[in-house]
Amino acid sequence: MIDRLCERIKETGNPTVVGLDTAASYLPRRAELSDDFESLASAVTDFNRAIIERIREIVPAVKVQIAYYEAMGVAGMRAFADTCEAARDAGMIVIADAKRNDIGATAGQYAEAFFGKAFYCDMLTVNGYLGTDGIAPFLAKKDKGIFVLVKTSNPSGGELQDMKLENGLTVYERMAQLTDEWGRDSIGKSGYSDVGAVVGATYPKQAVALRAMLPHTFFLVPGYGAQGGGADGAVAGFDEKGGGGIVNSSRGIICAYKQEKYKGMKFDEAAYAACVDMREDLVAALARR
Repeated sequence: MIDRLCERIKETGNPTVVGLDTAASYLPRRAELSDDFESLASAVTDFNRAIIERIREIVPAVKVQIAYYEAMGVAGMRAFADTCEAARDAGMIVIADAKRNDIGATAGQYAEAFFGKAFYCDMLTVNGYLGTDGIAPFLAKKDKGIFVLVKTSNPSGGELQDMKLENGLTVYERMAQLTDEWGRDSIGKSGYSDVGAVVGATYPKQAVALRAMLPHTFFLVPGYGAQGGGADGAVAGFDEKGGGGIVNSSRGIICAYKQEKYKGMKFDEAAYAACVDMREDLVAALARR
């Protein structure tokens, strides 16, 4: 799966993944909608489809954060499934951002849900805290990929991730080692494995060190834009050829129509323009390295 993602990045010239973390409050005509879940979920689906259709040629992937859909109950889960299907039909790589894991048997059901007939996602964010037996069921799904939480972008992540172990490593460095081990049997033509790492744009020094530790691990980089990370920090963990990572932006893209810079544009046109601007920002940052 990682080879397909790398190919799509090359085709679009854009290491951007658009986060469809679509809250009802992000909808342009929210005030005109009722509060029932069916109406909101339908409006969210229409909003997502319009953005997908507009950006499909310039963005390689979408990341769909499931919490925004779970909040709308059963109707929201249909919206999640419909959004994933629309992105897949548009030729985009679909990353489910659900951060799942559990004991082996339960993890197997999560793997079946996201990689099987329920949602047909291509990749999934996972929590590696349960260790190998919680990861193995996801690895058993061929032609799929996972991103393991390693060094997250949120301010309090260091409360646990930065703690030192007896061997001198931090918790996130040990998680990075495990991520490398889990991916050794799935390294593709791109040189990267189907087991990637979530490494936040808000911690560029750590990203550089993690790249040195993880030459075959592809990075999913949150934290750009609304969370405070800049382009230079976002690409800090990319490899020497300018690859090896993809940078997420959610509100900065799907809510671009609310920004002064894109004032007067329809929401999908503003999203497209913001994607172009983000691509230029990241490419310029890569050139500065």
